[in-house]
Amino acid sequence: MSKKLFTSLEQKQLKKNPYVKQVSNKAITYTDAFKEHFIQAYGQGKRPREIFQEAGFDVDSLGIKRIQTASLRWRTAYEKKGIIGLADARKQASGRPSTRALSPEEQIARLEAKLEWLEVENEFLKKLEWLERQAKKPKFK
Repeated sequence: MSKKLFTSLEQKQLKKNPYVKQVSNKAITYTDAFKEHFIQAYGQGKRPREIFQEAGFDVDSLGIKRIQTASLRWRTAYEKKGIIGLADARKQASGRPSTRALSPEEQIARLEAKLEWLEVENEFLKKLEWLERQAKKPKFK
């Protein structure tokens, strides 16, 4: 998080921007649409500062460090998970376990996901064990 705090006037200006979901004196939350637009424009060779300016942001108000950090975070997320990585998942994953009862469909979906994870893990462990055995075998020439 940036050390630069937004004044109330800067917060009002930022809230008017359609690409801003939420803003406080310390932080700004961008819309998923802006993040996608950013990735697309960056892929076309535009600089992060240019993209923010064209989207109607006051670069001096935001600060170049905040722009660079957001740019790096979004590009890394996009490289790892694609468009899904850009979505703001804070509402869905609060870190607390869900207290509501799951529907049978949700229970099945969770169990299927767990099964798939365990199958992949099992294959990995088999391959690892095989590699360890190969490494221990004496090599004859």
